[in-house]
Amino acid sequence: MFESSRELPLVSVSVSFAGGAVHEAPEQGGLARIVARMLRRGADGLRSDAIEIAVDELGGELGVDVGLGVTSIYFECLSRSVEALSDLVARLLARPTFAPDELGRLLRQTESEIVAARDDDGFLASRALRRHMFAGHPHGRRVGGSLASVRALAPDDARRFHARHYTRANAIVAISGDLDGPGAERVAATLLGALPEGEPIAYPVPEPTLPEGRRLVCVDKPERTQTQMVLGTLGSHPEDDDHIALIAANTAFGGSMSSRLFQEVRGKRGWSYGASSSLGFARVREAFTMWTAPAVEDAADCLALELGLLRDFCREGVAQAELDHAQSYLRRSYAFEIDTARKRVGQAVGRALLGLPEDYHARYLERIASVTREQANAAVRRRLSDDRLWVSVVATADESAAALAGAIPDLVETVVVPFDAE
Repeated sequence: MFESSRELPLVSVSVSFAGGAVHEAPEQGGLARIVARMLRRGADGLRSDAIEIAVDELGGELGVDVGLGVTSIYFECLSRSVEALSDLVARLLARPTFAPDELGRLLRQTESEIVAARDDDGFLASRALRRHMFAGHPHGRRVGGSLASVRALAPDDARRFHARHYTRANAIVAISGDLDGPGAERVAATLLGALPEGEPIAYPVPEPTLPEGRRLVCVDKPERTQTQMVLGTLGSHPEDDDHIALIAANTAFGGSMSSRLFQEVRGKRGWSYGASSSLGFARVREAFTMWTAPAVEDAADCLALELGLLRDFCREGVAQAELDHAQSYLRRSYAFEIDTARKRVGQAVGRALLGLPEDYHARYLERIASVTREQANAAVRRRLSDDRLWVSVVATADESAAALAGAIPDLVETVVVPFDAE
């Protein structure tokens, strides 16, 4: 996928492979991320220090991103360096060495990162929500793995994962910037040339389900004066015929600073610096989540308010004025989604990875503008639920768990987990 832009002498390139946390064995959590990070730690006769020097000398930026279903290797450089940097990245993609000493250093670094993440209360709240909401489902896996799973990884595990997923048939190349069509084709051919043909990798994930009832998980952390709170239920799939209508409705409810959730929590009461709701995107239904960070003394009241707002949203939907404002906001802000060639090519990659229609983005604004209040509210009633719900809160359990549980009508389960639980 390619789009030329001559505004600056820069070229951006990404190579995405279908291979993420959902493709790992359950006991090998973190493997996809380790494989991707090992690429620049030795390949084709080059040691890690030589690779870093080469990237710096070419004035390039090189990174990786690993998610539930996709691994992306991306780089950016001046157009005069793109062929040389493409040659280097091709060697990293096709012939990584997975040297035991380098892998050992990366595994120790990863363990340190896992421990350090315990200081991030927002991360802990989100992780606990997904672990319980998607219990037994691949979407509940942690991309970074756990201490136990990371410590068990070996070079042969990395080599097998790499051989299975890093293939031409499983790759999408996206190029944007200061190149012409033939130049982009040469870059793509270079990047994929040494990879085996392989075969496309499916997304091995069933549709998730949630049982009836409201449930609370309290991540117990000492001496909390502020909480991190995330509510989650299932959302929608981008292929649903009412997905665009649900986007418009969610924007009115919690997708901007003028939304109902933000104004009720922050604007009127000042209980949390921020308050938002969002819809996840994946090959199957993902989570609809609400986030706030109230002080401990306000947490129970804030949670009760959020549950009431969600109940009203699910039953009554949004008002016409709210929808009008949300549609205007989405139309105006969309300019920032397509203001560079890199972003526009990124949309094309997203369509391919999610299996979306080719005209999904081309018709996005048209479809947003055509959403009626009846369609928006019907989508909310059909897709969202306030009685199939997990609430995840980071707090000091002895001081807060009882009050939080009391704020949830018809609570069927409370789980308390230590903040350092893996």
